[in-house]
Parts: sequence; C-alpha cells; structure tokens
Amino acid sequence: MPEPTPTTPLPALRVYDTLGRRISEFAPTAPGRATIYSCGPTVYRDAHIGNLRSYLMADWLRRFLEAQGYAVTHIKNITDVGHMREDVLDRGEDKVIAAARAAGMTPQAIADHYTERFLHDEQRLGILPATRFPRATECVDEMIAIIERLVGSGHAYEVNGNVYFAVATFPGYGKLSRQQADGLEESGRAAPDPLKRDQRDFALWKAAEPRRTLKWFSPWGYGFPGWHIECSAIGHEFLGDVIDFHTGGVDNIFPHHEDEIAQSEAAFGHRHVRTWVHGQHLLVDGLKMAKSTGNVYLLSDLEDRGFDPLAFRYLCATAKYRTRLNFTLASLRAAQRGLERLRAAMCEDAGEPSDETEARAGELRREFWTAAANDLDIPAALAVAWKVARSGLPTATRRELLIDFDRLLGLDLARPPVRNKLPADAIDLLRQCHVLRQEQRYPEADAVRAEIIGQGYEVRQTPASTVALPVPAWRREEPGISSSRDVDSLLQQNPQVEYTVSIVARSGCRELERCVASAETWLQGASAEVIVVDNGFEEECQAFIDDVSAGDERLRLFRADHFLGSAAARNVTLRQARGRFVVFIDTSVEVKGDIFTPLRKMLEDPTVGVAGCWGVQTNDLREFTEAKTSGDVHAVEGYLMAFRRSVLREVGLLDEKFRFYRHLDLDFSFAVRSRGYRAVIDTTLPVVRHEHVDWMATPPEERDRLSKRNFYRFLRKWEKHPELLSAGR
Repeated sequence: MPEPTPTTPLPALRVYDTLGRRISEFAPTAPGRATIYSCGPTVYRDAHIGNLRSYLMADWLRRFLEAQGYAVTHIKNITDVGHMREDVLDRGEDKVIAAARAAGMTPQAIADHYTERFLHDEQRLGILPATRFPRATECVDEMIAIIERLVGSGHAYEVNGNVYFAVATFPGYGKLSRQQADGLEESGRAAPDPLKRDQRDFALWKAAEPRRTLKWFSPWGYGFPGWHIECSAIGHEFLGDVIDFHTGGVDNIFPHHEDEIAQSEAAFGHRHVRTWVHGQHLLVDGLKMAKSTGNVYLLSDLEDRGFDPLAFRYLCATAKYRTRLNFTLASLRAAQRGLERLRAAMCEDAGEPSDETEARAGELRREFWTAAANDLDIPAALAVAWKVARSGLPTATRRELLIDFDRLLGLDLARPPVRNKLPADAIDLLRQCHVLRQEQRYPEADAVRAEIIGQGYEVRQTPASTVALPVPAWRREEPGISSSRDVDSLLQQNPQVEYTVSIVARSGCRELERCVASAETWLQGASAEVIVVDNGFEEECQAFIDDVSAGDERLRLFRADHFLGSAAARNVTLRQARGRFVVFIDTSVEVKGDIFTPLRKMLEDPTVGVAGCWGVQTNDLREFTEAKTSGDVHAVEGYLMAFRRSVLREVGLLDEKFRFYRHLDLDFSFAVRSRGYRAVIDTTLPVVRHEHVDWMATPPEERDRLSKRNFYRFLRKWEKHPELLSAGR
C-alpha cells in the first residue's frame, strides 16, 4: 500500500527552545532540509527506558518533519570512550574501560556489544534509525582540530598535557541553564582540579597515564578527549556550521550542553544550534530512574513480562515530552490495552460512506496534525486518533486516517492481531461449550468455559460463535502493587488488634521464613496481625512466600510488581496497619522471646514515641555511635522499631525518597522526636540479629553511594534542628 499523504499541507511545526525559553516556528536553514543532532548513548551498559524516552522525543520530532516533506539528516553519536582517568577506574567512573575490565573484554568489544543492543532497542520501539551513528573513537582528529582552534584563540589553555576551556573568556556561559557563571564548577561531582586556573573551567583534553589503553597522540602528547568536545566535533563534522535541532534529556542541560555551547560558539564564532529541545525525566515511584536509585527497567525487562515494546512507546505518547512521566507496571498494562484496542479499531466494521465522510475525515486529519505541530503535543494527537477509532466512519476511511497518523505515532497500528493456533483439546472444549449454549444448557456450558479459562485462554462468546484466545503474559501475570498509594489507608480508623508486625522482604528466602515464624511464635494468643510485603522478591523464592502465607489467617501478604524502595514498602504496611502498636522487624532479626509485652510497656509511657532494642547517639548528626545500654537515644535502629498508632497519625508516613534502607530509621526517629517525644531502647529484649541480606547483596561501592545519598538527605533535613541533639543522653 502506498504511504498516504494529507490532502492539505501540514501546519508549521512550533517547538520550545530551551535557550530562548519560548515556543517558535521552525524555519529551515536550507529550503526543504532539516538537521537534528541527538546526544547518543555511552555504550558501557544497556540503555534503560528512561534514556529511551529521550530518543522517542527525537523520533517524534523527526517523524513530523519528514511528514511535512523535509529531507531530514539525523546524527546520533555513540560514545565509545570514557572520560575519566585511570586512577579512578576502581570506582567504575571511566565507564567503558571499567565495564570492559569487569567483563574480561576489550573496550571495543564492550562498546560493540552495547551499541548493537541499543540499536536493537531502538528498532523494537519503532525509532527510525539515524542517518549516521558516528562513534567518538572515529572522530578524535576532528576533536583535536577544534581544541587547537580554541587554544589558538585564547579560549583554552594547556597544563601538563591537559587542555581546559577558559570559561572566563566566554561571557555567555550559563545562558542555557540560566545558572550564573560566578562560582560554577564543572559538574559539582568531582573534586577540585589543581591544574585548572578557574574551577569553572572544563576539560577538553586529558593527558593519558602510562597504563591507559584508550589514548591518542595530540599536540599536547598522548591523551583522550573530555566529556563535551565529542558532540561539538561530531555535530560540526556531519551537520555543518548550523544545526537546526539539538535534542537530549534535561539532565544534559548542565553541564554537558552548556559546555558544548561555549566551546562550539567560541570555536566557530556564531550560534551553532538554532533550537535546543530537551525531554523531561521518566520517573518511577516519583523518582528519577537511575541505577543508583535501584529503580531501573530495561526494555528487555518489559518484554520478559510479556509486554509489546510499543506499549512503552504508547505510554510515552500519553505525556508531553516536556513533562515528567511516572512509570508503573499498572500504567504500562493500561498502555498495552490501549494499543491493542487502537489496533483492533483498524479492522472493525463501521458505517457506509456518505456525503459527509470526506469532510469529517479532513477535519480530523487537520485536528491531528495541528495538535502535533503545537510543540509536539503527541498526547493531543493521540486523542484525535482515538476520536477516529470511535468515530463510526467507514472502515476504509478510518483505516486510512489511522495509517496516516501512524507516520507520526509509530505504533505499527496496521499490525494484524496475533492468532495462535489452539491445541486440539481446547478446540474440542470450545465446540462442547458452543453446543451447550445453543441447547441453552448454561450451567454445563459455564463449567466447560471455566475449564477453557483454566488452561490459560480468554473466552469470547456471541450468539453465533464461541472463540478462545490465549491470554497474553502481561495479563496472566498476577497484578502487584506499583506504589504504596495502591493500597487504602486505614490509619484514621480505630485499631482492630493490639499489634501490627511489619515485615518487608526483597531477598533472603530462609531469612524471611525465620523472621515470620519467630515473630508468630511469640504472638501466640495475642491480638495481632502480621503484614508482609514482597518488595520485588527474587522469582526462585516465590514458593517460600506462598508457603509462609498459606493458611495463616493473621498474615496478610502484599506483592509489589517491582522494588518499591524501602520506605514505600514500609508505608504499604503502615497504610494497612490495624494495630494499636506497630512493630517493624527486619528479616535479619530472629525473635527469641516475648518482645511485645515490654515494647508495649515502654510505649504506654506517653512521653515515649518510638522504642526498640538497638539505638544510636550523635553529637553532630555526622558521626553515630551504637548505644550500649538501655535508655534514651537519639534514634532507634530500624532492625526492631515500635511506635503507637496515634504517634504515626501525628508524624505521618515514612519519607519515600529513602529507597535504600540506610538512615530511614534515623529520619523517622527524628521526625517522632521533633514532635516532643522520646526515643528509648531496651537492650535486654530477647532478639538475635543475623547477617543483613540486603546489605550483603549490595556491592560495596553501591552501598557507599546509596548510604551517602541517604545520609545527605537526612542531614539537610535535620541539621536545621540542633535542639534535637540535646535529647538522648
């Protein structure tokens, strides 16, 4: 079928320019041509779906321009060289080399492997391949040439084989990010560089250490390029003096794109990029997707759960590129259903053509492309596609419109539905079911229908037929909660039991079993409930969780469809708690005697807000020491922590920014104490603390990073309250 074309010209594209802070109409530099440069991946690991959202934004931009008739040249670089020095490799900061060493492969082999995987991900998402994918290692000569030009013009200087851009020589520095140049440092992530004249200066070229493998000869000796020079050189080499659109994520704005503007404009003497287009973050549970946060999804993870990769594209199409999008598996299921229904609308029979058909189709076509032209408002355009699907227009007209719209949407709407062949026994059951219905023997027909459904099929019945379709994996998967807000809050209700025991598990099958069993042993005869949250437990341990909860009327199990984060998982238990007292028990803790009676006695003192077995003291919020004896402490440790329901109502739920468990207990203890309550411990409670499985399962460098992140979050919040240091001992 030939590609449909609109009967009238498409409206002009208007896009928000990050530099100009306004939406403006696109006017090409060269008639009939448009150029796009997209910051591509650093190929030392798989791109996650947060990265891929940025590439979807660039794809929609390109598709609109091509629909307008522009010949688009799209360049997407492949960063296959790291930018850090050898002496920090042990911390994994030179990403390509560090990944190669960890895998026992050469840097080139690692780069080739992840480049191939990235291109495969783009293909599965319907992202049109870029015109060229230049590799950084192929363009080092072009980078050196620009650096030489900057040194010659006084915009850069060399120190011991390193070359730095002199920010003070470029008065416009900071204009993209709107950050004041005074006091800015390169990224805020690195220690001060003693070789720089000004800490705002950034590296264009770095001298190679003797044992470095990826290095090139330059006028300043052997070395390797800095972080930012690659995009300036590749963009200029393949797209010329002026680029129409430069795309990337908002996290590229500073320092990467800010530095790119400075070095490009200083080198070429004019504005190099006409329009900067940045996509917002993809969030998970309200947090930016990042490996260090523990909330990363790969496209292959979604496919493993049975989702069509284009369901993720559909989900991204439901939010404007300049707004944050919160990803959950529940929202992805909704997107999958929407995509399938939109595809089904391509084939559904509808009305007959009439005199109004052509006029209505033209109206809907104009509405779709006008919506898309307004700063790539893909959600508004998608809504028009749904208008067409529900319009009652003749099948051929509706199909032609949706295929036209799909030039932009990229959802493969013309894909025919998959019909898997049914096994012979299922076909026999279908025939039985249909005959029984025809004979109006409905109870027997329903029993056969239930048998078919039990074999993993969805049964659709009409007066004329009975059809069975395999249930896709994404629908077969047992739904889990995607956030703490997926469960109702019972906190304002009166308590129904004396104790709620909260247990959260992410790993450690035996540890979970031991913890639950030991707690329940000493709850015998008590008015109590146990709430367990499967916080993304490993698949091989599901049987343990099922065994733990089977036949136990006092135990309630909540399954998360991914790792929610430590605080969010605890909040599931807090929202559902029905006890007068709430007791947190970590799976590393084994209860050896009655802990509940002494905890209740401590908490019946109205001055006590939180109690436990282990606690810490501090003089400055920076150093904490373990309390050795019973009594008041600055914070109760979360291995065993108890508080009254009434205190929880007053203080509120845990801060869900604490995805890693470290310092979460300190934060909650300080929140309780900020209300005037005491934190106390009884070190004689009959409990044993075993090895902490989450801690041991986390690589040491990851422990440090996550712990520091939580520590500074805690410190920023509570250093403003020095009065809390006077409590404790």
